[in-house]
Amino acid sequence: MNASCRHGFLWLMAALLVSTTLSAHAQGPSLRERLAARQKAPDMPELQSVVLSHQGLERRYLLHVPRSLNPARPAPLILAFHGGGGHAEFMADDARYGLRSLADREGVVVAFPNGYSRWPGNKLATWNAGHCCGDARDKAIDDVAFARAVVADIGSRTAIDPDRVYATGMSNGGMMAYRLACEAADVFRAIAAVAGTDATLACQPARPVSVLHIHARDDTHVLYQGGAGEGAFRDRSKVMDFVSVPETVERWIVRNRCTGAPRPVLQRDGALCEVTESCDGRARVQLCVTETGGHSWPGASVVRRGKEPASQALDASRVIWEFFSQAPSR
Repeated sequence: MNASCRHGFLWLMAALLVSTTLSAHAQGPSLRERLAARQKAPDMPELQSVVLSHQGLERRYLLHVPRSLNPARPAPLILAFHGGGGHAEFMADDARYGLRSLADREGVVVAFPNGYSRWPGNKLATWNAGHCCGDARDKAIDDVAFARAVVADIGSRTAIDPDRVYATGMSNGGMMAYRLACEAADVFRAIAAVAGTDATLACQPARPVSVLHIHARDDTHVLYQGGAGEGAFRDRSKVMDFVSVPETVERWIVRNRCTGAPRPVLQRDGALCEVTESCDGRARVQLCVTETGGHSWPGASVVRRGKEPASQALDASRVIWEFFSQAPSR
């Protein structure tokens, strides 16, 4: 092969390499991410995709029902809300959140509602959590009514224990969980928010609601001491000046009329959990803080590209279920 041919061949190979790399980025998860996502039980049931016509909109959710459930025995239900700019499939990714494995292990039905989106495929979706976020807030989408409709629809499909219905979420999804605690306490017995603080406009819960908050001290998006991280959002008008973690927890101590002093329930390198009890209705308010992890779900094996690895000091999904399973019944 002469020099000219070799030059042409090398140029072609370089072009193909660049093209392949760009294509891989455009098409989604890397090989590592895809392999991690497949590390689940081989008998894990397929997700059911359900479309609901709600208030003139086509809304949808994904439903995971463990195969081991006894149809005659009502099961607990968790609604898991994705973060702002995400979608239901992202929240259902077990490598990122671990909720489907938890559901199979503990015998829990879990649903992944999809936020409001004006984009094809329901991607880049947000939740109207009150002061935040995005198009869902700006268009005053009634996501509380949608969450109620999802719970009712699931109840028509499988046996659900109405005393054990819970909500959790990441970031904007965690904020949505707080709104449900305020406006749908008759449905949700306890909520858990990860990396998303209270964004409600007003709050008068119909009954006490147990609340768990999980946050990294070095979160660069929803800052621990309040505010939105610099450069974390393309359009700051679509978010808010976030409430701090201490203020969020204090609001719920007051709302639940807790009189006890916080006491540690978990303390290890990189993580601390404290619970406040002696609340009305035997509700509890718990805060878990990791020292590192940024804006992520603690215990996750996969995070968004370019982001700090999630803290491994605790497993958020396990902590959440332990908290939910201890929530008092009516």
